[in-house]
This record gives sequence, C-alpha cells and structure tokens, in this order.
Amino acid sequence: MDRAQLFLLGIPMFLFCTDIVNLFIPPPPKVPTPNQFHYKPPKPIPQQPILNQPLDFPTQKPSGIVGGGIGLGSTVYINFCSSCSYRGNAVTMKNMLDTSFPGINVVLANHPPPLPKRLLSKAVPVVQFGIIGTIMAGEQIFPRLGFAAPPPWFYSLRANKFRSIASTWLLGNFIQSFLQSSGAFEVYCNGELVFSKLKENRFPSEIELRDLVGRKLSSSRVVDGIGGGVWS
Repeated sequence: MDRAQLFLLGIPMFLFCTDIVNLFIPPPPKVPTPNQFHYKPPKPIPQQPILNQPLDFPTQKPSGIVGGGIGLGSTVYINFCSSCSYRGNAVTMKNMLDTSFPGINVVLANHPPPLPKRLLSKAVPVVQFGIIGTIMAGEQIFPRLGFAAPPPWFYSLRANKFRSIASTWLLGNFIQSFLQSSGAFEVYCNGELVFSKLKENRFPSEIELRDLVGRKLSSSRVVDGIGGGVWS
C-alpha cells in the first residue's frame, strides 16, 4: 500500500476512534448567553417610620415695648419743596422719627406752589418755544401775522442765533424752576401743623422736631395701650 492509500484509510479510522472516545466523555457545561441572565431585584431595605415633627419657623422676638410702639396709629406728613432740593432733609427727619417713635407712619410728599405760580410755570415752555420758533422762521411768520416787515428786535436776535436760543432756553428754565418752588417744609402730626418753614423761615432741628411730635403724640393719645412705651 502506498502513502495515499494509507492516508485515505487512516482518516476514517481516526474519526471512528474519536467518536468512540466522545461517547464516554461528559459534555462540557453550557455557557449562558446574555439573554439567559435574569435580573434579580435588590432586597428592599426596611424603612424606619417617619415621625411628624413640627417645622421650626423663626419666631419674632418681643420688641420690649408694652402695648405697641409709642407712635402706633399716628401719621406724620412732611410736605417739602421737591424742586428746592429739600428731599435730603425730609429723609433725615423721617429716619429720626421712625427711630424715636416706633410704629409711627411718616409720609413724604411734595408741597405745591400757589395756583398762580403753577399756571405761570405751565406757560413758560410755550413762550420759550415761541421765541425759538420766531428766531428760526420769523421771516415767514411775521408776514402771515400782518406785518410788512419784521420788527427791529428780530434782527438783533437773528444776528446771533445760537446765543439768542441758548439764552432763551436757560432763562426760561430758571423762571420755570422759580415758579415751581414753594420753599415749604411743613410738618403735620395727625392732621395738625406742628412746624412750618413758611412761618418760621428756617428748618427745624432734629431735637426740636422730635420734641414737637412727642408732645403732640402725648396730647392726642386716646387709645389704650399706645402709651405703654416710654419716650425719652
């Protein structure tokens, strides 16, 4: 027998022997596939019962004033001239009264000028724009008003337009500010006048105003408990 015949005869015999051996060998364990894994939920953790405890809210400390603030229920009006730059003084007095009389209501308001001054202040802008418009287009305006030629003062204003317009604008603003100012600093406590700058021609000091308001509160206190706080 040549090598080719031995090779062809040996292959079937080798396969036959391996089949016989495989019959007596136990099969290997099966490898689980990803789909065969089963999810096991975690064991529940026993929860402790939640006790209903009250929430801690910040409590307001007592102010130490018996029966409420000494100024409780009282109102002070400070009417001042806003165009006179009196707001700073009014705010200072308000802070002083709030500190000296806890619970008091301090109201700041503008004190308007008299009615004639208010009407004149409304007319000033109209005059301003009328003069500026005349300077810019007077040659067309005067013939429509029946003048054959513009008056001499028009040519003097027209000679320097920028100076004339600037002077008219600044002078008009000054006059309007003067008409809108009242120069007032009036203090009312519970509807009664306790200090008037228009009468005294001066500003009150902090100590003076505190004394005036304190005496007025002491005399007008009619509600029980309001006078529990001691003013010093």
